[in-house]
Amino acid sequence: MRAARLIRMALLVQSSPGLTAAALALELGVSERTVIRDVQALQEAGVPVRSERGRTGGYRLAPGYRTRLTTLRPAEAETLYLSGMPAALRDLGLSGAADAARLKLSATLLPSLRAAAESSVHRFHLDAPAWFREPSAPESLPELARAVWADRTVELAYARPGREVIRLVEPYGLVLKAGVWYLVGRVPGGAPGRGGAWRTYRVDRVTALSPAPGAEEPFVRDPGFDLAAYWEEHSVAFARALLRTSVTVRVTEQGLRRLPAVVDAAGAGEALASAGAPDAAGRVTLELPVESEEVAFEQLSVLGAEAEVLAPQGLRARFRERAQALAALYGAEEDQR
Repeated sequence: MRAARLIRMALLVQSSPGLTAAALALELGVSERTVIRDVQALQEAGVPVRSERGRTGGYRLAPGYRTRLTTLRPAEAETLYLSGMPAALRDLGLSGAADAARLKLSATLLPSLRAAAESSVHRFHLDAPAWFREPSAPESLPELARAVWADRTVELAYARPGREVIRLVEPYGLVLKAGVWYLVGRVPGGAPGRGGAWRTYRVDRVTALSPAPGAEEPFVRDPGFDLAAYWEEHSVAFARALLRTSVTVRVTEQGLRRLPAVVDAAGAGEALASAGAPDAAGRVTLELPVESEEVAFEQLSVLGAEAEVLAPQGLRARFRERAQALAALYGAEEDQR
């Protein structure tokens, strides 16, 4: 435990020269007295940690001294090799750079650590896309990734239901969710010096992409923006925003159990939370949020007779037509026997 803390302290002092005993104690979760003892231990081990007094003082390493990457423990080296996602890197056009980085890392590791790190790729593999979905990278993804790296404002054409819109977007980050890529960006607007509205776009719905006219300089990123925090906060709201309409369905007890696996989980949860009591036959009537009637038809068809669409009438008519077609098909088959 102490050895790991000593290594972390040396790395902290190297990366942030001038840290005080109080700052190191807060970062390491120990007392200032423990920090002083640990510094003495590092000095005795040959790590030239110096303490400087005054307003600009603090702990520093001797000029020119740097800790080596070979201080990595086997588990840490393995973690570095596991941190990449090959399919995602390939989609972004970064697989070549990632391969080169891994080769450089291998060359700097001790032989024992190199074996531990490389063996991890033979034991663990991350397959991000969902089952029964053929993964395909959107054509615009590599160019969007370059724009994200360069903080370059882009003009994109985006396909919405029944129409296409043009947007100027400051691309802040890309998110891979269940095999689908999303762009998180800010639409410039408002008073000078103030940011615009934050938006999330499915990358596979970007039909055209080009540099924004007249935007020759990189945009100024909001220093307080945290991509992971934004996605955690807004992903549920984004998924809910896709559910633009609703259908009324009467579902059996078995259908209720299967419903979250068939339709959007957020929509199912919302419908179940507001559902009334079962009727005499044990069926529950729900107002189910869905993306569209077309999507609802395909999703609810999986439930068969466990779900009855009550409204809208156009969707109910489609189920009636399918039921009649199936009855005719299987009835004709019985007649031939």
